[in-house]
Amino acid sequence: MSNESLQYRSELLQSLRSFFQQRRAMEVDVPVLARSTVTDINIESINVKVFGDSGYLQTSPEYFMKRLLACGVGDIFCLGKAFRDSEVGRRHNPEFTMLEWYRRGWDEHQLMTEVTELVGELVQRHTSSDLAVSKLSYADCFIQHLGVDPHSAQLPVLRQMAVAASSDSWVTETRANCLDLLFSLNIEPQLPGGLVFIYDYPACQSALAQIHLNDHGQAVSRRFEVFFNGMELANGYAELTDANEQKSRFEKDIGQRLRDNKSAVAVDNKFIEALESGLPPCAGVALGVDRLLMQLLAVESIAQVMPFSWDRC
Repeated sequence: MSNESLQYRSELLQSLRSFFQQRRAMEVDVPVLARSTVTDINIESINVKVFGDSGYLQTSPEYFMKRLLACGVGDIFCLGKAFRDSEVGRRHNPEFTMLEWYRRGWDEHQLMTEVTELVGELVQRHTSSDLAVSKLSYADCFIQHLGVDPHSAQLPVLRQMAVAASSDSWVTETRANCLDLLFSLNIEPQLPGGLVFIYDYPACQSALAQIHLNDHGQAVSRRFEVFFNGMELANGYAELTDANEQKSRFEKDIGQRLRDNKSAVAVDNKFIEALESGLPPCAGVALGVDRLLMQLLAVESIAQVMPFSWDRC
């Protein structure tokens, strides 16, 4: 990492904090080491030993931030480190910097607007140019590029398409995984430049998002992902507040992890208890700061924007 990039990284962190301080969001400092972790089948946590007990480096500050929201705090943001195993490469490092924030009483579209304002300010400051912004539904992307509606297409059809796109191993894959593969291989490379929002994801990929009916009466998750010049940058939700529904989703994740021979994890009961006490209606988004810096500096590797990437530790 050059001295110039290091200086710009410092300025970016200051700019991010300033953006939210001016908008009356409070910065919170939450643990990066805890006894529980996420059940998400697509995320692997880093396990550690603490006084002989098992713990995890946190994959995001989400659960702790929602526990604070359930205690009655207002709008909050967290800027700090997150950790994920099995992720090393041009766009991945096991330790990375994440910006996550929550707005009480907002929906996902209001939050998309704020993401646009944040990134737009940074682009304008660094390049003095305007930011191109596109907003597309997940279904529109599939219909345009693959000719199928992802919400109504039958699983055998999606499996056949996944096999054609990759290999015969996809013939028994889940609906969520097939859709994920088709999006990453056939749609993501064709996204326009600038900032692109994809919203109304399939219900099977709802994670911690609410589910509602779209204009066609189909159940979709109130989730969005953000791409910046073709690179995945952020992931946001209209947050699920139903504790029973969230626990059920966690248990389904755990069952799928066992079927996939992945490491076993348990439900974070403290998080479920926080939802039971009452998480207020809110929307939240997590943004990869290192990836944002990669795009602002127009570099190819995450190692170029980190003082010490994994290969230098």
